[in-house]
Amino acid sequence: MKTMFAQSTPGRRGVCISKPDCCTADFLPEGMRRSTPANLPELGELDVVRHFTRLSHLNYGVDSTFYPLGSCTMKYNPKFMEQAATLPGFTRLHPLMAQLKGAGHFTQGALEVMHELENLLCETTGMAAYTLHPMAGAHGELTGAMLIAAYHADKGNQKSKVIVPDSAHGTNPASAHLAGFDIVSIESKDGMVDPEALREALDDDVAAVMLTCPNTLGLFEQHLPEIVEMVHGVDALLYYDGANMNAILGKMRVGDAGFDVVHLNLHKTFGTPHGGGGPGSGPVGVCERLRPFLPVSRVKKLEDGRFVLDYDHPKSIGYMAPFYGNFGVYLKAYSYIVRLGRKGLIRVSENAVLAANYLRKRLEKDLHVPHNRICMHEFVASVTGDDLGGVRALDVGKALLDKGYHAPTVYFPLIVPECLMIEPTETEAKSTLDDFADALIDILRTARTDPDAVKAAPTTLPVSRLDETKAARQMVLTDDA
Repeated sequence: MKTMFAQSTPGRRGVCISKPDCCTADFLPEGMRRSTPANLPELGELDVVRHFTRLSHLNYGVDSTFYPLGSCTMKYNPKFMEQAATLPGFTRLHPLMAQLKGAGHFTQGALEVMHELENLLCETTGMAAYTLHPMAGAHGELTGAMLIAAYHADKGNQKSKVIVPDSAHGTNPASAHLAGFDIVSIESKDGMVDPEALREALDDDVAAVMLTCPNTLGLFEQHLPEIVEMVHGVDALLYYDGANMNAILGKMRVGDAGFDVVHLNLHKTFGTPHGGGGPGSGPVGVCERLRPFLPVSRVKKLEDGRFVLDYDHPKSIGYMAPFYGNFGVYLKAYSYIVRLGRKGLIRVSENAVLAANYLRKRLEKDLHVPHNRICMHEFVASVTGDDLGGVRALDVGKALLDKGYHAPTVYFPLIVPECLMIEPTETEAKSTLDDFADALIDILRTARTDPDAVKAAPTTLPVSRLDETKAARQMVLTDDA
C-alpha cells in the first residue's frame, strides 16, 4: 500500500488556507524559522479519506473481530459511553477552571462525576477511599507502592521488601522497585500461591505482598484467607492488582476479603477503550488507615452540596498526574457503572467466567491445559506435544490471523511453556466463541498433519511472517527501500 507521499500529485489540494494578515514567522526566533516550505503531500480530500479508510481495514479491532487477548479484557466499548464523554459541558472545561476564583460553578458537574465515581468504586470493592489520578494500570501500581511506603515511613517501620508471586502481572515488580523496594519472588504450586513458600519469605522486612486474584493463570487464589492472616501478622500490607477484576465484580469485595490497597483498570473492567484505543486509567483504593496518604487534590463535597478541590492533606504522597488524571475515561466508566447497576455488574463477572470455561471445555481435547479445572475469566493453554511437529504458540497465533481473529496473548505468564492465554470477555456471543474454537481446533489438527503450513502463517495478510527483531530495529518507513 502506497504512503501518502507516494500518492502525492503536485497542485492537488484538499483544503485552501488563506494567508494570515501578518507573517507569524516574525514572532519566532530566526533559528527556528523554516528556510523552505514544509514537504507535505499534495492530495485531494477524497484521496485522504480513502487512504485512512484502507489503513483502518488493515487493523484488527474489537469492533471488527474477536479479541481473545488474555489478561487484557479487550472488550467491546459501548458507544453510549463515547457519547457521554463528548458532551460539550465536559469537553469545553479547562482543567484549571476548578481552581479559578469565582469559576467553581462551571465545574460542579465534572467534580460531581469524580466524587460519585470514587464512591461507586468504594462500594464495588469495599475500600474506604479512592484516588482517580493514576493514568494507567502500572501507574496505579506505582501509586499503590508509594502509598505503602508512605504508610510504613509514617509508622517508623524499616521495611524494604515486597513479595511478588511468579503468577502476578509483569509490571508488579517494576512498580514496587520504582517505589524503592527490593523484590522477592515466590514460586507457585498447582497454579496458585504456595502458603509454605510465602511463609518462608515473610519476615519483618516485608512491607507488602502484591497479589493478582484471579491470577494470570485465570485461577482464584484458594488460600486467600490464610495469606491475609500471614501478611497482616508481620504488619505488612496486601496489595490487589485489579487487572482481572471483571471476573469477580459483584461477587467479592476485595476490601472485605482483607486487601489494603487495590488498583483498578477502568480501561479493562469498566468498558473504556484499551491499548491503542486508550488512554487508560488506574484508580487506587485504600483501606481507612491509608486514606491520609492519598494523592492531592481530592474532591470534597461541602455541607451545602457544592464540590471543591481539597489540598489539605499534609501526609499525602503529592501529585501523581497532571491535573486530575484522564477525565474522559472517568466519564465512560461512570456511565458504564450507572447504566449496568448492581445486577448488571454481577452479570459481567458471571458471563466472563462462563465464556472462559465454555472455551476451555471446547478446546481441552485438542489443546493442552496445564491447570485444567474451573477457571475464572481466562485460562492458559500450552502448545506442546510431540504430535504437533514443532509448531509453537507463536505459530498458532499467526495462523489465527489468517482465520480472521486476533491472536491470544502468547508467552505470558512465563511459568507455562509455549502458552496461549485466552480471555473471551463477557461481551461475546456463544456463536462467536464456537467459531473461534473451531478455527483454533482446525489449526491444531493441521499442525498434526502439515506443521509447515502452520509455521508459514500468516499467508493471507498484507504482511507475511517477519523477522520480528529486524521489524522492530530496522523499520522501513518509506516506499523507496
